[in-house]
Amino acid sequence: MPRLPLGEWVDSSVDWLQAQFSWLFDAVSTGVTGLYDGIDAVLSAPQPLLFAGILAVVAWWLRGLAPGVLAFAGFALVDSVQLWDEAMATLSLVLVATLVTLVIAVPLGIWAARSKTVSAVLRPVLDFMQTMPAMVYLIPGIIFFGVGVVPGIIATIVFALPPGVRMTELGIRQVDGELVEAAEAFGTTPRNTLLRVQLPLALPTIMAGVNQVIMLGLSMVVIAGMVGGGGLGGAVYRAIGNVDIGLGFEAGVSIVVLAMYLDRMTGALGRQVSPLGRRAAAKARAALSAKRPGAKLWAHRPQPVTALVGVVVLALVAGGTGFLGGSGTSSTTASGSGGGHGKKISIGYIPWDEGIASTYLWKELLERRGYEVDTRQLEAGALYTGLAGGQLDFQTDSWLPVTHAQYWEKYKNKLEDLGSWYGPTSLELSVPSYVKGVDSLADLKGKAGQFKGRIVGIEPSAGMMGILKDKVLKEYGLEGEYEVVDGSTPGMLAELKRAYERKEPVVVTLWSPHWAYSAHDLKKLADPKGSWGKGDGVHTLARKGFAAENPEVGAWLKNFELTEKQLTDLEAVIQKTGKGKEQEAVRTWLDGNPGLAEKLAPQ
Repeated sequence: MPRLPLGEWVDSSVDWLQAQFSWLFDAVSTGVTGLYDGIDAVLSAPQPLLFAGILAVVAWWLRGLAPGVLAFAGFALVDSVQLWDEAMATLSLVLVATLVTLVIAVPLGIWAARSKTVSAVLRPVLDFMQTMPAMVYLIPGIIFFGVGVVPGIIATIVFALPPGVRMTELGIRQVDGELVEAAEAFGTTPRNTLLRVQLPLALPTIMAGVNQVIMLGLSMVVIAGMVGGGGLGGAVYRAIGNVDIGLGFEAGVSIVVLAMYLDRMTGALGRQVSPLGRRAAAKARAALSAKRPGAKLWAHRPQPVTALVGVVVLALVAGGTGFLGGSGTSSTTASGSGGGHGKKISIGYIPWDEGIASTYLWKELLERRGYEVDTRQLEAGALYTGLAGGQLDFQTDSWLPVTHAQYWEKYKNKLEDLGSWYGPTSLELSVPSYVKGVDSLADLKGKAGQFKGRIVGIEPSAGMMGILKDKVLKEYGLEGEYEVVDGSTPGMLAELKRAYERKEPVVVTLWSPHWAYSAHDLKKLADPKGSWGKGDGVHTLARKGFAAENPEVGAWLKNFELTEKQLTDLEAVIQKTGKGKEQEAVRTWLDGNPGLAEKLAPQ
């Protein structure tokens, strides 16, 4: 059967939409960004423990004293692991996505409940939206809106919309038809029947839909982190990329705290807005108090006015003691000298060792010169898309002309090449030196069983992975014999370390320079056919117009160079200092190389 070019049709459609409706996507991006920034500013303004107290009072009002205490303890835990800002960013993302989703879902659900035709048309569309893998939504999201929080919010809206529509439709359809007929018999207009009869009685079911929308939104935060969405999702993504178990656990627990709070509060709010729910809750509390008198205190809930007064008192006390805003960490530019004057610069990077080292080196150098620098870890595809779209200013880890050729060809008209700061590099497959009889790529033929039929790779978006799959395996007849395992650079290094300690055969993707060759005794497999191509230079790429807008920084980046010893020494210091302390490691390295900072970024 001939191949149906469905993917090509979709690509053409996306290109057409991008060309014809870029103004619309820009407007949507501006609106969503403004809404997100506004909510994030409100949530981030109070000091963490103050806001934790406010959330605890809300929990006390809706659920009782015990949930209020637990809520405060949970949010205090988030603050104690220094993920408060990320948690508020995630909460902002979920709230924006939920608000927009409900604005769309509730009217659609009402329409579907009142029209069988609309319901029949919507059903397969909603099925498609809900069963499509959520990550697929990020691809058009990146193309239409670039990297950042917007594609994450849009993907969350699309993924979370179906339950909102379905539960609204279900709730209205479950309203007793005789009640609707009675309202109509008394001359009630269809509008008033909807607002005064159907929606009030359907509220418990609709609120269950709201709960599902919020939970699905939280399930998307990690995926949103892959495209620069930040928040706790970004922390989880960094932990995955760096195989950082500690950070992953802390970010995961923080997401659980948010999820449990939002789940319990929306459930309680659903009971509060329903007369039947209020009566059922009152009976349950009375029965509990009669059965266990001591439980009355923990089940006590203040009146709404009392809860409001509590929130106001907290705000006033916090304001009087300097707790409310304005006491956050000072800007990194405060101690910087030079012409930056707090100007913001955004650097993207792939979690490769030379990329991490050079990115945090320039973050430190620019902050010393008075700039405010934001760094974002991304996959290669998202990184180049963000640069081309202007959401990022520059990146320092582009391997050209071979490894990243596909991205350069696609985006070169929207990028500036500021030159190579290191080279030549080389790509290779490597094995431990104790693996005998395997010295070249040709020697891998027929020995798949020895290596469990696997070649341990890195990020699937990395250019060398495409070369390996499309060219190297084919030219050496290894296709079908070996499976290339997609993963991450830290994951590959962890597998290499595990196998090396056990003296097990393993073949991994590596490149030079890399600190792994100093940490382990490895063999680079010879490439007699030259399948990997000639060595690349590591280039700095910037968005179009960056150097003209920032001539001082542009000149520094164009003159940037590191020797192999400097680069490998910096990578080694970062490895020794530990994960999450990259900038601290850079400062240590610069202290050991006096005068280098002034040479790289002269005043």
